[in-house]
This record gives sequence, structure tokens and C-alpha cells, in this order.
Amino acid sequence: MKPFSRHALTAAALAVALAGCAALPGSAELDQLAASTVKASFRDEGIAKVDRLVQDDSNRECSAAEVAGKPLDAVRAKAIEDANLKTVKWPGDGKFLGDWKAGEQIAQSGRGLTWTDTAAAANGGNCYNCHQITKEEISFGTIGPSLYNYGKMRGVTDPNNPASRPIVEYTWGKIWNAKAYNACSNMPRAGHSGILDEQQVKHIVALLLDPQSPVNK
Repeated sequence: MKPFSRHALTAAALAVALAGCAALPGSAELDQLAASTVKASFRDEGIAKVDRLVQDDSNRECSAAEVAGKPLDAVRAKAIEDANLKTVKWPGDGKFLGDWKAGEQIAQSGRGLTWTDTAAAANGGNCYNCHQITKEEISFGTIGPSLYNYGKMRGVTDPNNPASRPIVEYTWGKIWNAKAYNACSNMPRAGHSGILDEQQVKHIVALLLDPQSPVNK
């Protein structure tokens, strides 16, 4: 299911409302009309369920701030970050890094989560859709910052060194639930949303931090 922006939904709902009545509906009425229009436009199909359209408080408040054209209140943003940080699932065995080669394959892959996939199928991270990761890759998105030399720039020459622990934990947490560090981040909450499992997150962390990874060469 391809998501619609709230602006597009509001415009569509407004067109419907204006066609059916003379009085301009209020904001709350438009929101309700948009929600009902979206809900009526999709159906469950395979593993793709309509509950994907349900926003949690984080997404709902950030969407409202975007529509209002102003940033989220700093106090509320901090509260959202704190709440999301509590959802981060840290590695059960205490090991944050997996195999960077497997991480590169996951980063390159955008497969998964469609109605034709099975629940047991491994998903890709689709990381290159938003980031540059290695210098060899010439096709990448620019929505997110370049991650080339990610570990090297942060002084991580040995991820197992206790001095590197803050960066290692931040990297894990950012991949698991980006809103734990930026309330209105556009980055998918890969672990929190079930896009990637714990082992896959380990592999992505290794891609970014392992000194032998092409990211840090």
C-alpha cells in the first residue's frame, strides 16, 4: 500500500466536501472525512493489513505540526523521544555487531512487506533509498545524510572498546527506532515496526561501524 501525504488527503476530502455542501467544513470534520476516505480505499490483502494506516501518537502529532507549518513544541518533542527510547529492544546477547557483508545485502534490498510476500520472508532495509553508504554505490537517495565513513568519522576503530559504546548504542537505537532521537524523523523505525529483526539490525550496525566494512574504507 502506498501511503498518501496528509496534504493530499485533506485536499481530496475538501473537494468531496465542497461538492456536497455549501458550507466549508472545519478542520476536525476534514480530518474525520480524510480518515474515513483512506480507510474505505484499502482492504486487507495477504500480510498487508489496513492497520498500517493507523498512526501512533508520534506520527499523529508530527503530522499535525507539519500541516500547521511549525515545528513540534520542544517539550512535547522530548516527551515523544523519551517514549520511543523506551521501546528500543537492545540485543539479547549483548552483542551489537553482526556481519557487515550481510548488512550490505540488507541495505541494498528494498524487498518485503507487500501483499504478495509471506510473513516469514526476510525484508530488506532499503537503506540506499535515502542514504549514500559506500563510495562504490553511485545510485542512492539524499533524503538522509551520507553514511559513508560513518564509524571512521566517529572514531570507532574498535567497536568492542568501551569508549565506543555510546556510538554503538546510538547507532543501534537509531536503526531500531529513529524517533527515540528525533521525534519527527522520517526514517523508518526498522526494529520497532518489525521491518528488520534483531539479527538484521546487528548486520546493519556492523556495516556502519565495522572497520573492515567498505563504509569505513
